[in-house]
Formats: sequence, C-alpha cells, structure tokens
Amino acid sequence: MTKSVVLFSGGIDSTTALYWALARARSVHALTFDYGQRHRIEVRMARKLARKIRVPQTIFKLDLKQVGGSALTDLSLSLPHYKNLSQIKHGPPATYVPFRNGILLALAAAWAEARGFTEIVCGFNILDSPDYPDTRPEFVRAMEKAINTGTRAVFGGPQIKITAPFILMKKSAIIQEGRGLGADYSHAVSCYAGEEIPCRSCSACLLRERAFAEAGLEDPLIPRLKKEGRL
Repeated sequence: MTKSVVLFSGGIDSTTALYWALARARSVHALTFDYGQRHRIEVRMARKLARKIRVPQTIFKLDLKQVGGSALTDLSLSLPHYKNLSQIKHGPPATYVPFRNGILLALAAAWAEARGFTEIVCGFNILDSPDYPDTRPEFVRAMEKAINTGTRAVFGGPQIKITAPFILMKKSAIIQEGRGLGADYSHAVSCYAGEEIPCRSCSACLLRERAFAEAGLEDPLIPRLKKEGRL
C-alpha cells in the first residue's frame, strides 16, 4: 500500500488511472494541470469527478502557451480535423505539446517529494497513439531515473516510482479495465476543440469513438449530454 499522486487530466486514460490507484494505494491524491490548453474544459470536468468520488485534488497552474509549437496551446495554429483515423499522418501530431509529459512529471515529482508521496500514476499508452514521444516506456524509465537522481533519493530518501499501468494497452482495453473498477466516464471529456460536446472530428474524438466501439460499450458521456438536453 503506497501514497500515490495521479496525473489526472480528466480524460478516459487518466480517469481509469485514478480508479486503478484508488483500488491499490493507501493514499491517493489527484494532480490536475491547467497549463493553458485549448481544451481547458477537462480541468473543470476533472474537478467535478474528484469531488463526486471524494478524492483530494490539486489544480496546478502553469503556462505552456509560452512554449508554443502545439495546436493545443497556440490558438493561432489550427486544430486538425479528420473524416476518419486513416487520414492521420505518422509523426508527432500538431496536438503534441513539446515535452509536456516531461514537464508535468517533473512538477509532479517535486510536489510528491515535498509531501512524502512515493508513486506517480499516469495513464500513458502508446498502442492507439504511437506518435507521441513522451508516452513511451523508454521515456517513463528515463524520467524515473532522472527524478531519483535529482531528489533526496540520492541521499537515502524515498525513491519515487512512475507507474504507467496501461502503457501497452489499447484504449478499448483501458475502458474495459475502468469499467471493472467502476470508473465514471460520463464527465470524462476528450475533445481537443475545447467543448464538453464532442466535435467528433479531432483525433481525440475519433480515437475515443473507436475505443468504445471496440469495447462494445456506449460512451457514457453521450447519454448524459442527451439527458441534459444538450444533444
């Protein structure tokens, strides 16, 4: 039983990671980053779920708009839209935020070290989104080594482990894992366009739609929005 901080963006993968950690850790804290992303709606939805399931949460603010280079943080760059997933080209996508996960893991490690947390849980996965360089197993191992080389662990303090339990799982399998854990996906938003109602044409929407179809499940977000009269 450990003290775990979960990188909780509010999307499908991080929501599953939160429930996964709750089933295993002695103490769980959700750490949500408001980094100036176009789809900041995910922060509000993450707060709503954390309150609903009574998980302590910290909203950590930083401004990656100053870094630029991504359609998620630079509004002058167009957000790509597609008719289907086959139109997405290989290579780092326009929605890749330069070294975002490295930055977030470094901040999470500092936060964890200051409070005695010894594990960072994240929902990284590469099978459905292989072109993001900062979600690969090699990246996770390298970041964990860097963290434990640059913290009190060097002097005998507790080491910090980065756990990415879904890194080699398809998103449909992650959803099925979450369903078994009782995960609530009705407020988990994925759309990069920045609205709670999915645009159904950005890469995140298309991947989500395919994942629920492969899992043989209805996306819980849709009936909630219909019930609220928003679809």
